[in-house]
Amino acid sequence: MPPHVLTEAPGIEMRGEPLGENCRRIWQRAEHALIGISAGNSYFNQDRLTALLEWAERHYERIDVVYVDTALDTMLLADGRTPESAAKSVKATVRDVRRRIKRSLERLEPQAGRFRVRALSELLDVPEYRAVRQRTDRAFAEDAEFAATCEAMVQEIVAHRGGGAAVTDAHLRAGLAYVQAEAPLFTDCPAIFGVSESVVLYHLRTPISEYLAGDPQGFRAAPGQGFVVVRPAETALEAA
Repeated sequence: MPPHVLTEAPGIEMRGEPLGENCRRIWQRAEHALIGISAGNSYFNQDRLTALLEWAERHYERIDVVYVDTALDTMLLADGRTPESAAKSVKATVRDVRRRIKRSLERLEPQAGRFRVRALSELLDVPEYRAVRQRTDRAFAEDAEFAATCEAMVQEIVAHRGGGAAVTDAHLRAGLAYVQAEAPLFTDCPAIFGVSESVVLYHLRTPISEYLAGDPQGFRAAPGQGFVVVRPAETALEAA
């Protein structure tokens, strides 16, 4: 079966690519999707975000949108910013991503009510998230392959934002805090969001999603956890 294609926001055609047959089956049953949005990531401009939300709305019964607002200040402090400057920048960045999500959902009325929007920081004390976080933190400490995958994800995050600047230990620590906070969302969305199956929608293959979708020998994602790469069709074709 070829990747599914739909025309969404004006001028943007989106293509979905499940990461393997198990992910395809979960995708086709279409119970729940998680859309993770990295605050400050320039990829998520207004049109791409709207196209992604429209694509999700046509495919899934329930959709959670989580924007990542954790460890942003720590990364800026590692850049040498003052605490006051870092706090001001984070506040502006989070305000901007909230505004873009709101504008995109306004275009989806009356279906916007099917979306639940939260910051990652709002999940940190949710019992279901905390239970999964305990498992991922333990796996990071005890499973060398999973730990190496998380560290590869950290390297990608830090390198992507570095702009050629020197990467310090403080940057790597900040990146690890970011990845460890996100890891539960990659491994067991069904438990966190109270569904039997779920897919993570993102515009890139990541070290963690590829590792967990690849049937690892050690630490694994929940059986009902899937991954689908959703991006503009032109970009997807170029990457194929």
